[in-house]
Amino acid sequence: MSSIEAESVGTAVPVREGDYGDRVASVEPGGIEYIPLRERHGRPLRLFWTWMSPNLEFATIFVGVLGVVVFGGSFWAAALAVVVGSALGALTHGILSSWGPKLGVPQMVQGRAAFGFYGNIVPSIVMSVTSGIGWFAVNSVSATFALEVLFHLPFLAALVIVVLLQVAVAFFGHNLVHAWERYAFIPLVVIFAVATVIVFTKSNFLQGASPKGVGDLTAFILTAAAAFGYACGWNPYATDYARYLPPSVSRFRTGLFAGLGIFISCAVLEVLGAALGTVAGLNWNANPTQQFADALPHLWAVLTLLAITLGGISANVLNIYSGAMAFLTVGLRIGLRQRRAIVALIFGGIGFAVAYLGSATSIGSRYEDFLLLIGYWIAPWLGVVFANYWLRQGRFGDERIFYDRAHRSWSGLVAFVLGTGVSVWLFANQSLYVGLVPSHFPGTGDLTFPVGFVLAAGTYLALDWRQRGRAPDAA
Repeated sequence: MSSIEAESVGTAVPVREGDYGDRVASVEPGGIEYIPLRERHGRPLRLFWTWMSPNLEFATIFVGVLGVVVFGGSFWAAALAVVVGSALGALTHGILSSWGPKLGVPQMVQGRAAFGFYGNIVPSIVMSVTSGIGWFAVNSVSATFALEVLFHLPFLAALVIVVLLQVAVAFFGHNLVHAWERYAFIPLVVIFAVATVIVFTKSNFLQGASPKGVGDLTAFILTAAAAFGYACGWNPYATDYARYLPPSVSRFRTGLFAGLGIFISCAVLEVLGAALGTVAGLNWNANPTQQFADALPHLWAVLTLLAITLGGISANVLNIYSGAMAFLTVGLRIGLRQRRAIVALIFGGIGFAVAYLGSATSIGSRYEDFLLLIGYWIAPWLGVVFANYWLRQGRFGDERIFYDRAHRSWSGLVAFVLGTGVSVWLFANQSLYVGLVPSHFPGTGDLTFPVGFVLAAGTYLALDWRQRGRAPDAA
């Protein structure tokens, strides 16, 4: 892209104002603007711990627990399923992350090329709600449960502590986010590695809980879907944390470190969760964080509860930061210099209320539904974004296409809605809704994700095939 190479960004492209550089103790100015070359810094390696640390938390472990305790699979079926689902979600995440140094814009802003300026409002709103509020609430509750058990605090007091910490980091922005994830990385890895070994010594690898009596194939499909939903839940955030990298860095290494961070953390902790689901004597209808602690010796239970709190905060730092930017992508004109930081505070307040009000009942079933719902919209969104990138052969001309309110591409929204609606209608399989196919053939599990991706991508290619081979500056 010539504008990136020569720093000749046109006047129609908003450039992030202010001097920020690599300062950590400074509030990141601006919002979703293009990052100029003078502000680019960092190495691809930092994406490894930036994406590793947020997944070293109990929410990740609980995905594996679901495979055995809720979906009824054996340990080996659940373990294989979470590896496959995590690998697919990590692959797409790595590809998206590799675009960051090249484009210099947030992930949902990049989506405007495929959806058009106004069509992109729909996935941007969905993203801001699911990440800045939904994921924020889920992770806040799991971190709060750990703090509550550890210090015998009232739930509300523990929740306030957790929310204040994660909102403070997200408020300062990009550089502090990366620093937080880096320093959280080592203690989280050490504590969860030892906890994994301990749980494995108590597990029964030849027996699954199988409360529903379903076969391993169905359990495998459902568990792989949940694991993919968890991993790909980070996909709409991808370039948010790679866009500050200089365009000269290796795009392969950028995608590799981001993808590995997702894959290793998700696969290992979800396998740990599957093993935890086979430990005798645990009551998964009670506080699930307490059940995890009960499977560990006292000293390591204390350290693990601290790690769960730290991991939950690490995850929500990203949820608030990216959720705020997704909200700004809807196109509201906010003249405040610290507009992203202000929106982050607002989302923190809303997420706090949702976490508090939704913490009282059936966390297991809510989490199962939430994981699947996340993937239901992200898979068709990925289909549209990847199809657009392929048609354009990765060339967007210059950054004007990401900020031009006159840019229209309704085929993206049509493909997204069609892919999401049809795939959910036919193949969804969860407690809230069972689609036509699994209602008649229960053994199919949940195929909403691959169907949604293929249907959305195919529809977009059919509607917008004329883009193939067009000159970049004609986009």
